[in-house]
Amino acid sequence: MMQFHALPFEGVFEIVLAPSVDERGYFCRTHDVQIFRERGLVADWVQENEAWSKHPFTIRGLHFQRPPFAETKLIRVVRGAVWDVFVDLRKSSTTFGKWGAAELSSENGKMLYLPKGFAHGYCTLTADVKMLYRVDALYAPEQEGGLRWDDRDLGIQWPKGEPIISAKDRSWPNWAGFISTFD
Repeated sequence: MMQFHALPFEGVFEIVLAPSVDERGYFCRTHDVQIFRERGLVADWVQENEAWSKHPFTIRGLHFQRPPFAETKLIRVVRGAVWDVFVDLRKSSTTFGKWGAAELSSENGKMLYLPKGFAHGYCTLTADVKMLYRVDALYAPEQEGGLRWDDRDLGIQWPKGEPIISAKDRSWPNWAGFISTFD
């Protein structure tokens, strides 16, 4: 059974998996259409992505797709651990411009459910991290957007370490630059 815990952002849930363990190992349900629909959550995933990171302190993000290609995401770690971060981009939300985070790992069995309207990123806490995430919209490269991971206005508290980050992710605008183009 999955346990759903609402976070202080409307529509965001930390989902704790509950594996059935025996001498062989475990079995665990990571998605159930009926359970998700009963809670009014997206259950129709159109794409599943896998990301692998070799080194600790690898930062990916903060990424999003612009409407109407915005994505709902279901994120989990199948090997290693990450500090998973999200920023609310929904102008009408009481948490607009605020960030939240959760530690996701293969050990703690937590997943993160993010509705449309969030930028998403993470920092690996261990070496050899493998993540899976499902989305409800197909990738549209021309609609891709991002926010600078180390923006002072956002004030995200990342884990301490020397970050490994791509040139593309270093080039995203800061919050003020994003807001100036926000429609």
